Amino acid sequence: MRSDKMKKGPTAAPRLALLKALGLTDEEIERPLIGIVSSKNDIVPGHMNLDKIVDAVKQGVALAGGVPIVFPAIAVCDGIAMGHEGMKYSLVSRELIADSTEAMAIAHPFDGLVMVAACDKNVPGLLMAAARINIPSIVISGGPMLGGWFKGHKVTVSSVFEAVGTFHAGKMTAEDLNGLVNCACPTCGSCAGMFTANSMNCMSEVLGLALPGNGTIPAVMSERIRLAKKTGMRILDLVKENVRPRDIMTAEAFENALMVDMALGCSTNSMLHLPAIAHECGIEIDLGYANEISKHTPNLCHLSPAGEATMLDLEQAGGIPAVMHELSKLGRLHLDCRTVTGKTVGENIAGHEILNPEVIRPIDHPFMKEGGIAVLKGNLAPDGSVVKRSAVDPSMMKHQGPARVFDSEDDAIAAILGGKIHPGDVVVIRYEGPKGGPGMREMLNPTSAIIGAGLGNTVALITDGRFSGASRGASIGHVSPEAADGGPIALVHEGDQIAIDIEANTLTLCVPDEELARRKAAWEPRQPKITTGYLARYAKLVSSGMKGAVLS
Repeated sequence: MRSDKMKKGPTAAPRLALLKALGLTDEEIERPLIGIVSSKNDIVPGHMNLDKIVDAVKQGVALAGGVPIVFPAIAVCDGIAMGHEGMKYSLVSRELIADSTEAMAIAHPFDGLVMVAACDKNVPGLLMAAARINIPSIVISGGPMLGGWFKGHKVTVSSVFEAVGTFHAGKMTAEDLNGLVNCACPTCGSCAGMFTANSMNCMSEVLGLALPGNGTIPAVMSERIRLAKKTGMRILDLVKENVRPRDIMTAEAFENALMVDMALGCSTNSMLHLPAIAHECGIEIDLGYANEISKHTPNLCHLSPAGEATMLDLEQAGGIPAVMHELSKLGRLHLDCRTVTGKTVGENIAGHEILNPEVIRPIDHPFMKEGGIAVLKGNLAPDGSVVKRSAVDPSMMKHQGPARVFDSEDDAIAAILGGKIHPGDVVVIRYEGPKGGPGMREMLNPTSAIIGAGLGNTVALITDGRFSGASRGASIGHVSPEAADGGPIALVHEGDQIAIDIEANTLTLCVPDEELARRKAAWEPRQPKITTGYLARYAKLVSSGMKGAVLS
């Protein structure tokens, strides 16, 4: 066993004394030691129930003959961090989670790991750590939140963000806004739509590192507790068989993930996280490859924010196995990929038919013939940009209009809420990238303000920051190179025409090449906004080109 290096031989005596100080018996020390990474905290709704998940995992580990040992991981609530400097810390927390988990698992040589995850950066951070450490590992999430109801309509947290814009536009009363606040998030769990947290929990299932149901069984259901117990039991089998994350998360597994991502209409942030996880596996994913997969993968689901369906609806319609079973009819899924169940993907999804064709469409009647995410390139984004195509109104698939340029999210929000953005405009928010932010903030507030103001079908938004999985509309993020690196988005002037063609995968600044070259020659780097602390060190890392898998 891997833990023998700290348990066996005469030189292990001091370490054994410390293990005894934990209350471990000789019988326990002889058994496999299983590290359980607990992301439980009292500030993130998706994590407030993880103590129950951890307890269930511990029971499962013990039932199977192992010894559960819990250690913590941090987690940031993107929704609570939104709209202030806290959002600058959200994405970078992913690296802290991966690094600290690596430190704990190497310093204390556990025989296996159970990653108890839930929300946006926590799930990919732990998947990155699992790949990096590469000892038998399995993921279990806390499960999605149930959706709420308000005046006869399903609502989620994204409904509240959009309601802020509606209120400022004078189209909603303070009483209704308060009523929505009180019912939009009715339970614990990761927010109820196909936002980033649930996207990545589904991806952990598709990649094969979590048991079926991990992405969709709601947090409040007892089935989630049973799944946690099964997860705890299953890690002992993985340890015995020495099945490791990189045995499961192969290049073919990531192709499966991209296909299912397109079918589900996942968050654009999956285009940040899947390449980062793949990088830790020694696999490089080019963003442009997403378009190739999208061409052959129909969009089968319109969950919130693209539609009203929630994760509970997806679970009741058959969950991820039903989506994958339907996709398998195209003959493109890699059905022989291994999974933590001990079975192949094909064996896991066999017989899982769609139970509600209004939630999971059949392949011959999709919501869209192409996948839910598109990568756009052009002279404004030479290295690419990302849009959640499934959440764009058909009328905005092609759009051209004058640029309204802002050098921070805060200035853009003030303009939108102040009624200074008009139909046809293209809002440009720059210097919000990994280096320029620093930290690459999510732009849920400005997109929600646009939707809430009734401009979702007439105004586009482009940024070198990123978008929340809850964003919808013609919102194009991750524009690269970013403004802080002198990318073309830094050269946009107020009033410049910008052309967006999502069907053709292009993003064009309608300015002659000679003029762009002149602007580039005159461009001067800006001084960093943050000069001390972790974000400053992070920005320097990005500036030096030592990105690793981060944010490219």
